[in-house]
Amino acid sequence: MVSVRGQPSRWHSGTLSAMPNSPSLLVAGQHAPDFTLRSTADQSVSLSELRGRPVVLVFYPADWSPVCSDQVSLYNELLSEFHTYGAQFLGISVDGVWCHAAFAGDRKLHFPLLADFEPKGAVARRYGVYEESDGVCQRALFVINADGVVRWRYVSPIGVNPGAEGILDALDKLSREPGQSL
Repeated sequence: MVSVRGQPSRWHSGTLSAMPNSPSLLVAGQHAPDFTLRSTADQSVSLSELRGRPVVLVFYPADWSPVCSDQVSLYNELLSEFHTYGAQFLGISVDGVWCHAAFAGDRKLHFPLLADFEPKGAVARRYGVYEESDGVCQRALFVINADGVVRWRYVSPIGVNPGAEGILDALDKLSREPGQSL
């Protein structure tokens, strides 16, 4: 398994309690709310279009911040491992499409960054991971199965890169569930 560049992993597979400002944090077993968000100025991605395969949603506070930059770069390096599970990988923040385009180009990212820009944080709110006081998404990870059901989620402290071990563990467990063929 992968840890965060020499730091010990903080992952476990149990469900976590909601963060204090997240009374509606989704838990394993709930249907993931559908959404359609811009990936570029003229293209959108809908969660419902990805049914039939696992989806990894990565909510993060902001493009260009040091922790977010490290986090998405790590996921980019491990993208082929996520794809071995047939998973579609999506990053989501409240930044706009032009900011995402510049960030993705600079970091050479090979997965979509979705703009939860207007209305600001609407999708993050539906997932219970919008930080009202700061106007950003919390650092949160969701693994959704092929039927659109949340199978695992984790909310990390805002200043901590959660790494990839938990995602990979969740995808591995998901791949062994009946009816979740790769």
